[in-house]
Amino acid sequence: MKKLLLCCLVISAWTAQAQNKKVWTLRECVDYALQNNLTVKTSLINAETSKVNLDQSKFQMLPSVSGSGSFGYNWGRNIDPTTNLFVTDRINSLNFNANSSLLLFNGFRLYNFYKQSNVDNEAAAEDFIKAKNDVILNVITLYITIVFNKELLNNAQSQLTTTTQQLERTRILAQAGSVPRGNVLDLEAQQASNELNLITNENAVNLSILRLKQALQIPASQAMDIEVPAMDADDGTISETVDEIYSRAIELMPEIRSAKLKLQSSLYAYKANRGAYFPRLSIGGNLFTNYSSARDIVTPITPDGYSRSEQLKDNLAKSASLQLQIPIFNGYQTRASVKRSYFNTQQAEINLTSAENTLRQSVETSYNDAIASSKTYQSALKLVNAREEAFRMSKQRFDNGAVNFVEYQTAENSLFQAKSDLVRAKYDFIFKKKVLDFYQGKPIEF
Repeated sequence: MKKLLLCCLVISAWTAQAQNKKVWTLRECVDYALQNNLTVKTSLINAETSKVNLDQSKFQMLPSVSGSGSFGYNWGRNIDPTTNLFVTDRINSLNFNANSSLLLFNGFRLYNFYKQSNVDNEAAAEDFIKAKNDVILNVITLYITIVFNKELLNNAQSQLTTTTQQLERTRILAQAGSVPRGNVLDLEAQQASNELNLITNENAVNLSILRLKQALQIPASQAMDIEVPAMDADDGTISETVDEIYSRAIELMPEIRSAKLKLQSSLYAYKANRGAYFPRLSIGGNLFTNYSSARDIVTPITPDGYSRSEQLKDNLAKSASLQLQIPIFNGYQTRASVKRSYFNTQQAEINLTSAENTLRQSVETSYNDAIASSKTYQSALKLVNAREEAFRMSKQRFDNGAVNFVEYQTAENSLFQAKSDLVRAKYDFIFKKKVLDFYQGKPIEF
């Protein structure tokens, strides 16, 4: 009863764990990674910051307006701020000031800074797309690895099942004296080897799931499994040429667009810094008024006093100005800034060329890997067909006592290895072909 109860508890716990285990699709893994990946979050913050910089550079071209006011009490001998005469009474004063200025010309510096901020904002958006693409490719790689390891696990389970069935049949034949007792011992050893191989593949599946959890930033203790999609290698061929793939990639990849935009940004920065050589012309205006309680006194001349509103109205002062600043010498600052921006432009050109070369090398490497993987897949497919026929014949002859166990085991192991190589070649080709699709802007779906 105790053993039965213990078994029931174990089965119940296993069933509850299986029910609580969430099965993730590839789309769910990708979406979750994009929402939680720290690099993507950082890139998003950079993109939002660039929008703020763009707004700031845009509004810098508008007039500036500011205002101020003050209120105070004075005791003893003071100066009346409205008349500049000495008074000995306690007075309170109030004043308001407002001014505005508008930049008319400064060598188009503000305009070029605005254009620079605009392309910087576009470049940040491309960097954000690049960060997401890197995460997507990484998740897909880890996901396919799990699917691949699951296929190997199924293959190992199939081999163990075949060996177990053969062992049971051989035991019956050995008891009847039809086959030697040694065949049973050989099959038991083979079964133990297959069980070890099954455990190894189970560990590989668990490790690949752990790595996916780490990429998604999911605790290792959280139960997780993935949906195994129907993946077909099609005909195992690639129809596009490497030049066709690269010509599309050079137009679509965000790292190339970002490098081009950063080159434009450096050119606008160079123009903006050169604008410091030109004179600066601006206009401004000012309004000022004040009030003093020293004048708010009832006299025969002003029987009602000089009210606050009347003082503020009568003391209103206005001014307008046109200001011209001509740069003559500022300690080599302008010239140094222009030279630095020029070198930054040259570096941006180098960065663009480097990005294009890196992309070309990546495309060429991926293309060669895909071609080699295609050939490997085609060869593995033929090998499995041949190994299956060879194992079928060997098993039939072994059952009839025409071959010994060593030949039978060799045929079985060769078939298992061929199937494992086929699974590896299949998923390797599928992934490498998906990478080529990625470079061409095709959606990566299964």
